[in-house]
Amino acid sequence: MREFEELARSRLPPDVYDFVAGGAEDEVTLRANEAAFARLRLLPRVLRGAGRRELAVSVLGTDITMPVLLSPTAFHRLAHPEGERLTARAAAAAGTVMIVSMGSTVAIEEVAAAGGRGFVPWFQLYVQPDWAVTEALVRRGERAGCQALVVTVDSTVYGSRERDLRNGFLDLPPGFACETMRNLTGDGEVRSIRMAADLSWEHIVRLRELTALPIVVKGLLHPADALLALDHGVSGIMVSNHGGRQLDTAVATIDALPGVVEAVDGRIPVFIDGGIRRGTDVVKALALGATAVAVGRPIWWGLAAAGQDGVTQVLELLRTEIDRALGLCGCSSVREVTRDLLVREAPW
Repeated sequence: MREFEELARSRLPPDVYDFVAGGAEDEVTLRANEAAFARLRLLPRVLRGAGRRELAVSVLGTDITMPVLLSPTAFHRLAHPEGERLTARAAAAAGTVMIVSMGSTVAIEEVAAAGGRGFVPWFQLYVQPDWAVTEALVRRGERAGCQALVVTVDSTVYGSRERDLRNGFLDLPPGFACETMRNLTGDGEVRSIRMAADLSWEHIVRLRELTALPIVVKGLLHPADALLALDHGVSGIMVSNHGGRQLDTAVATIDALPGVVEAVDGRIPVFIDGGIRRGTDVVKALALGATAVAVGRPIWWGLAAAGQDGVTQVLELLRTEIDRALGLCGCSSVREVTRDLLVREAPW
């Protein structure tokens, strides 16, 4: 996976690379996301006759070929002129879900159409201060055929991304826009994405009243919030710290995962993103109770490195690594991955 990042870095303007690669402030959480996975060690079983492995799982009623989703990441046309269209095609070919960012540089309808038959888009939403805009976005996602609404809840204010401040990367270059924000009220204008400083569980209640789509709350880390999510009828939780781009020094997502899983107690699926770079990372997340993981930056690097083929290569590399890790852990299915296959790095 590192090779994709290095190739992408060689092809991208430095400020664009920093926008994708960077995190908030001192980037402590950005580094911690990966480091926390490295501190976990697999404790494999042997002589179990695992044979051929089954990687498929079901997420919110959709069968996918492996426990990997595409996390919502913005501005794909900065990586390739065709942007999110190519990402969608690669996701469809891999047989998995793409969570389309509200910051997509291709309109949600075009992304959905590009994925073709069998493509499963979910729509990521930032609740907007103007509820009419929020409602228009939800309806647009519904009309485009999105099958779930992923509500990002860790962004009541923007994180301080100091690389972007140093580079002056404060807005999209001319010729680029968040196209799903265009013409929401029939005026042809592109609205800016804004953060709702007063975001609360009441907004989740209003969204549940607004749409029949399953709602996944993205950005939970605290078990108490997981219990509140259950109380408010959400369909899933994504444990996330926004890839280390919001609150610096926040806990790494893999460290937060067990507490959320315990609180949820199997009642709804729990997903995780942040720091996943290898198939072994996926297996570790499954061992701690995740239904599936979502990957963000590796998809962006693949797109920048080689377009649709690059995204496909990233996904197939993860598939191969998951399959290999399952075999070496003595598992014939992702359903056989249990917590006893995992230990923390020994202190000696």
